[in-house]
Amino acid sequence: MNRPAAAAAAGHVAGHSSGHAPGHAGGGDVADHAPLLTAHRANLVGCRSCGRVWPSGHEICDRCGATLHPPDRKGLQAVWAWLAAGLICYVPANLMPMLKTETFAGIGASAEATILGGVIELIHYGNYGVAAIVFVASVIVPLIKFGAIAWLAVVAGRPATHEAAHTRLKVFEVIEFIGRWSMIDVFVVAILSALVQLGFVASIHPGPAAVCFALSVAFTMVSAQSFDPRLIWRGLPLRGRKDRTPG
Repeated sequence: MNRPAAAAAAGHVAGHSSGHAPGHAGGGDVADHAPLLTAHRANLVGCRSCGRVWPSGHEICDRCGATLHPPDRKGLQAVWAWLAAGLICYVPANLMPMLKTETFAGIGASAEATILGGVIELIHYGNYGVAAIVFVASVIVPLIKFGAIAWLAVVAGRPATHEAAHTRLKVFEVIEFIGRWSMIDVFVVAILSALVQLGFVASIHPGPAAVCFALSVAFTMVSAQSFDPRLIWRGLPLRGRKDRTPG
């Protein structure tokens, strides 16, 4: 099971409670305004390692042995801290050179290329597809990740409808999925540096931006891992009009 499993379990409990209880079909003020039964309101706590749900008061998960922690908004401080560190490293990653190319041991032509500079050169030589991939993977995706993590940290635990909570969970799962592909630039630089080593004739070396970009990606991944998806379900209020079952 992946990490959002505990959050999905909380949503599963909430989903079962969104309909009317037996004997109350047809509506009524009591049924219409009953709170959604989340795992927190049911005195349950989910394991963030395996997703198993246990009664409150359980300290150790009997399935995987992990320590159980109830969701707490104080944990968002770590999310913001890692996100800020990622943003700080992202700026020099785009301003400093990503690659350094030398020919004839520096006697001949030598060049340095930033991420955006490389994209412009690829467009100049007609490699539009490669330029688009580099631009999306190196600029668009990191900015989307920064914005999405910040948005989740802001809305976590705040009032939301059942549909809005599911939307937040989907955004979180997308962030975790694309996180593993964020190192594509660093991998390309590492491969080129290893392959293009022709001694005196030509050589390629990674620039300082490669280190900054790798750190930025690592920090944003830790920021996403620090976010507790169970907080998504803590903000479910009384059932709204869209969540009510018609009588």
